[in-house]
Amino acid sequence: MQTNVHTSGQETIIYSKAKSFLKLTKFTLSALVVFSAIITFFTVADTFTWKQVLAICLGGFLVTAAANGFNQIIEKDLDKLMNRTKSRPIPTGNLTVGQALIFCAVFGVTGTILLWVFTNPLCGIIGFFSIILYALVYTPLKRVTPFSVFVGAIPGALPTLIGAIAATEGFGSVTFFALLLFFIQFFWQFPHFWAIAWVSHDDYQRAGFFMLPSKGGRDKSSRSQILVYTLSLFPIALTPFVFDYTGWISATVVSCMGLVFIFQAYSLYRSGTIDDARKLMFGSFIYLPLVQLALMVGHKFLI
Repeated sequence: MQTNVHTSGQETIIYSKAKSFLKLTKFTLSALVVFSAIITFFTVADTFTWKQVLAICLGGFLVTAAANGFNQIIEKDLDKLMNRTKSRPIPTGNLTVGQALIFCAVFGVTGTILLWVFTNPLCGIIGFFSIILYALVYTPLKRVTPFSVFVGAIPGALPTLIGAIAATEGFGSVTFFALLLFFIQFFWQFPHFWAIAWVSHDDYQRAGFFMLPSKGGRDKSSRSQILVYTLSLFPIALTPFVFDYTGWISATVVSCMGLVFIFQAYSLYRSGTIDDARKLMFGSFIYLPLVQLALMVGHKFLI
């Protein structure tokens, strides 16, 4: 009987550790990032192998998970101050800093190698660069300036570039179409992150983070900038159509999604309520994958 209890206790500990490591990766967020990379890859690639697809999925996930984990290691003391992060594995003591550090280092190196070897070297380089930029530049800047969101939007959009570069041969190259896809995701992140920051502003203040575009927080300047960047995204998302990479049907879908997104941003601009910010936040989760799917279908069939 004692043996069974002891075994059950060990199993509980192992399960708890595994769950904590999974939480460290921010699994859902990392999976969304991989979705962007793989959709972009299929958009650009004329031919592909399943080895490439698996490398993008697994390598991209490992690199993103490593960046998320390093972020949590650096912000472990600040995470304790915020309701949204105080249950993360390091603040709760479920993982030690040493355990998290080894885990993230292994994930980061393995992900970089997978991208380098099974897609091309440039993908591996950009994947590793995204970890450095996110963990060592964006993370500390969050407590210094609202400009941190601009910096963070770069590694946040690099998965699209990785997906597009993976479709090229040799060392890897960056095409004009790849840059257009990169900038769509880059500009999308401003209304996306600022909507999240509007909802969680009080929490971010406890940790001293400047996540809204204005240091005044939920003020008219922040609302105006959210609307301006959402408006800017509309023509940027149509650039693949302008340069004949997609057709009218794709452009119509992208335009409709853009108009809905603008309406949500305008609603937040007028009201300044958390409820409208939350609607914009959820709208951003719908906008990006639908636009990327429309661009993929539009490019493949020129519709």
